Order: sequence, then structure tokens, then C-alpha cells
Amino acid sequence: MAGAVAYIKEIHRRMAAGVFGATSAMPGSTSVRAAHDGISGRACSGVRGALLATGWLAGGMTSKVSALPAAMRQRTNLAIAALDAAVGDRLCDANSSLAIRMALRSGGRVIPVRPDRLEAAYPDATPRLAVFLHGLGETENSWRMHADDHDGDGPVTYGSRLVAAGSYTTLYLRYNTGLHISDNGKRLSDLLTAVVSAWPTPVEEIIVIAHSMGGLVARSACHYGQQTEEPWIPAVRHVFYLGAPHLGAPVERLTSYATGMLSKSELTRPIAALVNRRGAGIKDLRFGYIVDDDWTNCDPDACVRSHRHNVPLLSTANHHSISATITTGQRHPFGWIFGDLLAPPANAYGRHPRNRNIPFDSDHRYHIGRSHHFDLLNHPAYSTPREPGSRSSPLRSNRMPPFTDNGRQLPRCTADRHDEGRAKRPPPTQNPVPHGAPEPRPGKKFEDSRRLRTHKPP
Repeated sequence: MAGAVAYIKEIHRRMAAGVFGATSAMPGSTSVRAAHDGISGRACSGVRGALLATGWLAGGMTSKVSALPAAMRQRTNLAIAALDAAVGDRLCDANSSLAIRMALRSGGRVIPVRPDRLEAAYPDATPRLAVFLHGLGETENSWRMHADDHDGDGPVTYGSRLVAAGSYTTLYLRYNTGLHISDNGKRLSDLLTAVVSAWPTPVEEIIVIAHSMGGLVARSACHYGQQTEEPWIPAVRHVFYLGAPHLGAPVERLTSYATGMLSKSELTRPIAALVNRRGAGIKDLRFGYIVDDDWTNCDPDACVRSHRHNVPLLSTANHHSISATITTGQRHPFGWIFGDLLAPPANAYGRHPRNRNIPFDSDHRYHIGRSHHFDLLNHPAYSTPREPGSRSSPLRSNRMPPFTDNGRQLPRCTADRHDEGRAKRPPPTQNPVPHGAPEPRPGKKFEDSRRLRTHKPP
């Protein structure tokens, strides 16, 4: 925050230079400019000192957040998560106490990954784990959105329904969303390796429920975990991507284009430099970077071309992509373009116009209408968890269809239904071309069909 003051000071200095340059011929302008520079310099120094003191005090108070009342604690944690989303990579490099360390969370407290602490925190531990990964600038409490709006006794979340089924133990994580997605993927892989090794019972199955950026972190963790043959990889059965921008976030791309334009002018260049201080995780969302090779040897502030590599999905797991639109259906122009206001449906389904698609199974693509991006954190269109021992998806069961609303199945991706219908349609019949007649050009009709019908072979 204190570093941002330098950019604001530079913007002010350049604007003032333009004004005083235009009025330099006026009498007394030199003395006025000297007074202005002195006052503005002292003001900026005072603001910078105040921000440094505020940051120091805030860093000292992070250890006392758990002692705050519940409502204030949640607001404080959300503010810290938003700060980490903006400049979390810089906080981590500075070893600041405001930088969030990836860890299991329960009851607002960090759960050390040790056998005794895990057994105490999860006394009813089961061999089936449900891992929840939040998105950019969120916390583990974000999964409780609209929890009181559901019909039932007490708050209802995805995790509470899995626990009520008696077959899963829910694990909630919090992590620094300002770091590179690939960095968080490696940290998640290491954390799951430690959890599986220290879990009170042998782990038989893992499902991952990830929202927004969390979906990219999950894919990155699966990639690195498979490379190093981590013990948790064979246990992964299902991964659910809720509004994950697999091909990148349009908002971040627009931001990069805007900063590129602002950097061309000397007057607005400090504004571009200030905006470019945003976290590496946000910049990775521009094109959906999930591995180090995507962003290595590339200046994200200068390069606006995608260097995303085609990273395959974990082959031993089922992958489910869920999108939302603010409109009822996806074919509405606003729904197809704006999607859930952050991720369009084609983005969530991994559809790329130049054959760089992410191969999600068409049977595992779902759509929820009249919802925005954060509705996916706790949407009522949720199926009863599967029976223990079944290898079907936990969000699909024989008794209820996937993502149901009062017993009515919500539509799958309309593009998938269109593809299925097109595949079932019989191929068009073509009239045989008489022997010796010229071959028709593709897409062009014969000018004289009568002559072709009467033509006889020589």
C-alpha cells in the first residue's frame, strides 16, 4: 500500500508539470510551483508513513484475529484475503504476517497436519475426503454463502450435505490467491500428501470441489502430483469445477489491454504501473495459466498473447464442469457473452475456437441459469450425495439427477445437446453424378440440372 503512494505521487507530479508548464510565462508561477512541490511532497510522505504504520499494526494483529467475535472475524479474514489477492505475492516475498499460508481450517483456526491434531479436529474421520478450494479473494467461509436461505433446519452447505450422508469428511482450505496458480498447485499437492500420510484412517477416496480460481489450482495440483507420483493421486475420483475460467478471465484480459494503452502515454504511465502491481495469481487468470512453463520467461505486463500449454486432465478421475449464466438459458446473447458475469459458459467448459480445448466429457457438463458467479458457492441445485460404495459421482445418484431443482433436472450445456442432436441426424443424401459429367463444386449447385439428368455416358 505504501508503494502505491509513490505511483500516485508520480501521477500528481506529471499533471502538475503540465499545468505549470502551460503557465510558466505568468508572473509568480515559479514561486507558486515551489510552494506546491513542497506541500505535496510532505503530504505524500505523511500518507506513506501512515500506511506503513497501519500495515505494521495490522500485521501484529493477525495473530489475534481468532479472538475477535465471529462476525468481525469473518470480515477481517475476508479483508486479508482480498489484500492477498491484490498483492499476495509481494507480501509473501516480504515474509509479511499478512501473507496467508495454505492450510486446513476448521472453526476459524489452522489445523496442523499431524496425526494427533487431525484426530482431535476430525474425531469422526472417514476414509472418504471432500476437499473444498475457494476462489480469488475468498476464504473457507465463502462456502457458507446463502446457507440460511435453504429449506431445512440450520445452515445448509455443500459440505453439510456431504457430512449428513455419513460418507465424507470435509476439508476446507485457505490459501494466498495472489501467488501464481502453479505455486498454489504445488503447495496443494504437498499438503494433500501430508494429509493422506497423517490421516487417522487409510484414505480410499478424494473428491475436490473447487470454485473459480480454485478449479485451476486443482488442475495444477493434479498435474504436479501425477508427475511426482504422490500417494493422494490414485485416490482422486471426482473433481468439480464451479465456474472455473479454464481459458482465462475476460475481465483480466481487458485490464491488461487497458494498462497497455495507458502505458503509451507519459501522463497515464504511472496509472498503468500502479495497476500492474496486482498479484501474479490475477495475471495468471488472463489466459488460465496453471503450470510454470506458461508464464516463465514472459513479462505479463508487456505480453498480451497466450502461452498456455495444453495440460491434460487427470485421467484416473471424473471431471465435472459447471457453468452459470445470468439469463435462463445459454443461447441468450447476454448469457453466452457475459455468462455468470466473470466466466462465460464456453470458458467454463474449456471450449477454445482454435482447437485448444480442455477435453471435458459432454456428459459431465452442467449449466445453471439465472445465477451469478458467486451463487455457485452454495446453490440449491444440488443432488443428494451418492450411497457409500458407489463409484458414481457424489453429485449424481440413481435416485436424483445431477444438479436438480425440486426434482426437476436442470439442463446440461445446450451446445452439448445440440451436438448430440446433430450427431443423431442422418447424413444428407446426394444425387448421383452421371458418368462423364463434371464434378460439382462444394457448396455450388449445378446451373442446368436438366442437362445433367438427360446426359448419357459416351
